[in-house]
Amino acid sequence: MSHGTFETVDGGPAVRFERRLKHPVEKVWRAVTEPGGLAHWFPSRVELELEEGGRMHFVHADDAAPPADGRVLELEPERTFEFSWGEERLRFELEPTDDGCLLRLTHFLSTREQAARDAAGWHVCLDGLAHYLDGEPAEAPTGEATSEWRAHYDEYRSRGLPEGAPVPS
Repeated sequence: MSHGTFETVDGGPAVRFERRLKHPVEKVWRAVTEPGGLAHWFPSRVELELEEGGRMHFVHADDAAPPADGRVLELEPERTFEFSWGEERLRFELEPTDDGCLLRLTHFLSTREQAARDAAGWHVCLDGLAHYLDGEPAEAPTGEATSEWRAHYDEYRSRGLPEGAPVPS
């Protein structure tokens, strides 16, 4: 279980994750770029035009947040997928390894105070991605106020990640 880190990237706050996955890049790419794959682990239902400049639309299954729009900012098939999500920006990078691939996720935050909350959320989501890729049953994330999320949130707070953003009850 790899924890995310809080960093300054491009002059702003970000959380970063690296996960080693025992699956080929092609399989992981589909899971992070296709709506059917995203439905198993991503915190929103996603509609997208998979091309640079393509439109995206995000709807939370449990109405935990209002719908949001975004754009594909960078797309290099089986390597890089970066997009805006409302005011946020996410970047997925894949790199082949001898036994699968390395996934890097960078979430460029709007505010420092989001770090612990959002790191906990991505931790849960990336665990769900691993379960999905492994063929294990996993429910798609339905919000942040789960005991698993809460445990990760407390862990990130204890690691010193900035906190203070509203947390769901």
